[in-house]
Amino acid sequence: MHLKENFSLKAYNTFGINAVAKYFCEFSSANDLAEILANQNDIKKMVLGGGSNILFTTNFNGIILKNNMPGINVVKEDDESIYVKAGAGVNWHQFVMYCVGNNFGGVENLSLIPGNVGASPMQNIGAYGVEIKDVFHELTAWSDMENKIQCFNNSDCEFGYRESVFKKKYKGQFIILDATFRLNKNPIFNISYGAIESELERMNVQELTIQAISEAVIKIRTSKLPDPSVIGNAGSFFKNPEIDKQELHELLQIEPALPNYKIDDEIFKIPAGWLIEQCGWKGYRKGDAGCYEKQALVLVNYGNATGKEIFDLSDEIKISVKEKFGIDLEREVNII
Repeated sequence: MHLKENFSLKAYNTFGINAVAKYFCEFSSANDLAEILANQNDIKKMVLGGGSNILFTTNFNGIILKNNMPGINVVKEDDESIYVKAGAGVNWHQFVMYCVGNNFGGVENLSLIPGNVGASPMQNIGAYGVEIKDVFHELTAWSDMENKIQCFNNSDCEFGYRESVFKKKYKGQFIILDATFRLNKNPIFNISYGAIESELERMNVQELTIQAISEAVIKIRTSKLPDPSVIGNAGSFFKNPEIDKQELHELLQIEPALPNYKIDDEIFKIPAGWLIEQCGWKGYRKGDAGCYEKQALVLVNYGNATGKEIFDLSDEIKISVKEKFGIDLEREVNII
């Protein structure tokens, strides 16, 4: 366990922002974490996982705790399900590939999402019709206030659209150590969302498997989203907004082509990328900050953009969407 001072975070966030942490330390066990916290009790703290859902707009005047909690293990099973625990520091896509490789169904639609396992319940990550809440069983987390490990089940997490208790209600109070997922021995295929079905047809898949679905998702994501190692980004920058039936009716009078997805009888989801594209931002670039040419929902750092420049661009996008559609976009990325 080694405390580093004035540490560059450029390699530790997928936007590639060259922010500096006053202190930086890594941990790979609960004992390591407890020792660090005991010695740094009065300093501002932030836990960093894969750095894939964060935008540093300034330096961090405190200690960054890099979560490297390891391991993937089957912890129990029954006739229908298998329970797999993964350390919070495990790369999410590697975890998905482990499950797909062992024919454990449920997370194949979440292939190639950047970040680590620890962020998955915190953000309730989701893609192509599947969210973490659909497969989540429980997690353990260190309570910074009570200095002990606590367990949270599915209902404890109060999952919402890209939300959980760890983002608002308990923000900054817990450090996730591991998460356990309930996966299916007899997979239930979900191919109705997005372009999965058409991609499977292009792949000439004759027999549907979770391996085929995962491969299709990887192909789709690769074709639409930039590789963070080449172009700095954090994936989807904004949440897809949800509006009620009356708002949808009024918008359709103005924009008959407005795409929408029914959540229930009263609530509809609107693709944020479509709204942004209609406002003319797709492919926009100012200096090294831009809006990706293939997917307007993704803001990018083409090299040396500052976090503030990307944040200011997101503000301009929010204002234009509000003016044109009357919809408030909410950032999905955490702003520091």
